[in-house]
Amino acid sequence: MALRNMRYEGDPVLNKIAKEVKELTPRTKELIGDLLDTMYHENGVGLAAPQVGILKRICVIDVGEGPYVFINPEIIESSGSQTGEEGCLSVPGKCGVVTRPNYVKARALNENFEPFEVEGTELFARAMCHEFDHLDGHLYVEKAEGPLQDMTYEDEEEE
Repeated sequence: MALRNMRYEGDPVLNKIAKEVKELTPRTKELIGDLLDTMYHENGVGLAAPQVGILKRICVIDVGEGPYVFINPEIIESSGSQTGEEGCLSVPGKCGVVTRPNYVKARALNENFEPFEVEGTELFARAMCHEFDHLDGHLYVEKAEGPLQDMTYEDEEEE
């Protein structure tokens, strides 16, 4: 697997709609591995193919429960709401307040091209909405309530 080059806000590829994946090819499998490697390298919780310049409906998410691979995902149910800070690997060093559903149920194909459904709440629901938005050419900054803020990192060694 390999690290892919990130695309950043202002790159036109991030505003394009990704194409449906019709079959699982060796190149698609390689892309999935590269997305996971790149996401972990960049310390993200999710990464969509358009963020590395590939217009395919594929994204990966790991909020601490192991990685999920979503091919051609769609949200089939959502409810509730949560408002909180959100960041993006394609908008480095910034975060914004975004309101998203607190519960999401999604349908997709996995890395073996098998259909599955998954339910998520809180961070996982937020991550699914965020990454699926990338596949439709949208960044969280479009939904941000108020101006973006500079990200600050708390000193994790404080007692």
